[in-house]
Amino acid sequence: MFTRVLIANRGEIAVRVIRTLRALGITSVAVHTASDADARHVREADTALRIPKYLDIEAMVAAAEASGAQAVHPGYGFLAENAEFARRCAEAGLTFVGPPPEAIDAMGDKIRAKATVSAAGVPVVPGGAEPGDSLLSWTDFPALIKPSAGGGGKGMVLVRSAAELPDALESARRTARSAFGDETLLIERYVENPRHIEIQVLADTHGNVVHLGERECSLQRRHQKIIEEAPSPFVDAAMRERMGAAAVEAARAVGYVSAGTVEFIVDGTTGEYHFMEMNTRLQVEHPVTELVTDLDLVELQLRVAAGEPLPFTQDGVRLHGHAVEARVYAEDPARGFLPTGGRVLRLAEPGGFRMGSGLAESGVRVGSGLAASGVRVDSGLVEGGVVGSEFDPMLAKVVAWAPTREAAYRRLDKALAETVVLGVITNVPFLRALAAHPEVRAGELDTGLVERVLPALLPAARPPDEVLAAAALVFHAVPQGTDPWEVTDGWRVGERAWTAWRLESRDGVHTIQVRGLPDKSAEIRINPPEPGTQETAATTAATVPAVGVGPGVVVPARLLVDGAKLTVTLAGRTDHYTHARHDDTLWLGRDGQSWALTRHRIGDPGDRPGAAHAGDGVVRSPMPGTVLVVKAQPGDRVSAGQPLLIVEAMKMEHTVTAPCDGQVTELPVQAGQPVDMDAVLAVVTAGES
Repeated sequence: MFTRVLIANRGEIAVRVIRTLRALGITSVAVHTASDADARHVREADTALRIPKYLDIEAMVAAAEASGAQAVHPGYGFLAENAEFARRCAEAGLTFVGPPPEAIDAMGDKIRAKATVSAAGVPVVPGGAEPGDSLLSWTDFPALIKPSAGGGGKGMVLVRSAAELPDALESARRTARSAFGDETLLIERYVENPRHIEIQVLADTHGNVVHLGERECSLQRRHQKIIEEAPSPFVDAAMRERMGAAAVEAARAVGYVSAGTVEFIVDGTTGEYHFMEMNTRLQVEHPVTELVTDLDLVELQLRVAAGEPLPFTQDGVRLHGHAVEARVYAEDPARGFLPTGGRVLRLAEPGGFRMGSGLAESGVRVGSGLAASGVRVDSGLVEGGVVGSEFDPMLAKVVAWAPTREAAYRRLDKALAETVVLGVITNVPFLRALAAHPEVRAGELDTGLVERVLPALLPAARPPDEVLAAAALVFHAVPQGTDPWEVTDGWRVGERAWTAWRLESRDGVHTIQVRGLPDKSAEIRINPPEPGTQETAATTAATVPAVGVGPGVVVPARLLVDGAKLTVTLAGRTDHYTHARHDDTLWLGRDGQSWALTRHRIGDPGDRPGAAHAGDGVVRSPMPGTVLVVKAQPGDRVSAGQPLLIVEAMKMEHTVTAPCDGQVTELPVQAGQPVDMDAVLAVVTAGES
């Protein structure tokens, strides 16, 4: 076995690999770029080396040689499926913890892969491929166009008629050329009501190949997986045996070694399945397989790479219970899933991670990281760390195991509710809504389900009234021992007066009034009556229901602060929050959700109710990133919808347009400038253009 291994990756997968290395007594070597020097994987590794970028093959090999590592684990992404990297490792005398380059090449080209596995008797979807076939002559619709060298759903286009085909081919070819440097395309019959089911395989250098059952990966958005589970609620024992045997044959057909995944598209009505592709690496969703097999896939990869035979046969694989995984992303579902970012001000992750709780007779560690709560979290997050726009937005994976599927989903929901990430907007509320959807709970899944029910899953942009009230109480509170004449309790002769707080959220500016001492006895009012409006009995505390607050209603309030924890009581209802402050912005977290409320000061751009809306003339960055192009200048007359700037983040370009007809009166940014999410990019003063 190796004594020192370099991890050619970052984030949660690097942390995951490090923990198995530690359990095995192997020294871990991390790599990092300049912007990643304080990342969690760097902190947890035994040693770390700086490299120019993660895709630099020569720098990665040089780092491994300089560190004295005998092997390189690529994780997934970056160089994990790069055959040239595997070859360079071999040339340098380094063991690549993965398949041979020839297998990577064979499965990396979708056209070649289909031909190879079809010759081995594995069913494939009927289709055509360039250069031999003329895709314009395809007649079997609906059809799916794919880049031959692609992955991750990029460039895939669904075509439902011959009339759509020319434009679709042009679009897919353009994307393939840009993303993969190869514009070769293939076309396949589109399977209606499709399920995405994949089989985990393991192969060693002694000719042994086994499968570890299936994973259901049908919950996707734009061909990107969101929630995965094992086993599939659709697959019975007989189907598992047939699909597993097909996956094993696909692996054998290319001389596969190490862990890999064979992906199938399955007709959700008939159960007919066809080979889709093979991922020649560890998958993001591998933890669900680990939890239902009690096997450490990273350890098995290392043992196979060291030349050891698999310590079990197919008959030795046993599945027990059910596991489900949710991917936590730095993205904002309320804004079209645009990437987000920022500094992690407060972090709390449920469960734990204990990789390897004992040894089986084979010597392989069992107990695949499961905490006593039945929850495991694979994460690259660290409090104080910065989530930028340079890398993939996936931050962590929350995984739950239980004896039954229903119990596993309940545990997942509880774990997501306990997840706190303040300082960065995440998709956790969306994940909770998706995991609770009736069709998901019933196991009635297909790859189009998320898009069909998406509107019902999106969180509201406006914070609930009780959250606005809680934020105002925090801003209103003062430390004990302050000069009583400086306390903001609004005290006046006769009665206490109201103190107004104007708090800006993503949907606008809200006015909340507070009077009294928050930690003793206070009153609060959201969206109070306009000056001069007479209050009536309907706006007094006596008429407030015990379930919460409402616009213009006066309610009793109390705030208790215990470190990062807040206890807020409003009109007889008590809620608990986690909080963090950064300058004038307060972050509140509860039940997996988070809200950022900024104290709005007079004179700020857009200083009026609704200032965060694009339609009021203040143009804000929809995501953290870099200003790529500036298309306007101060003084320009513009029309509503006219492009003003292009912001780039994570290789995604977003065009920012004028919200109204008018004149550009402020443009405080320039090309090449990094910007935070919601940073003011321009101000357009309304008027005829």
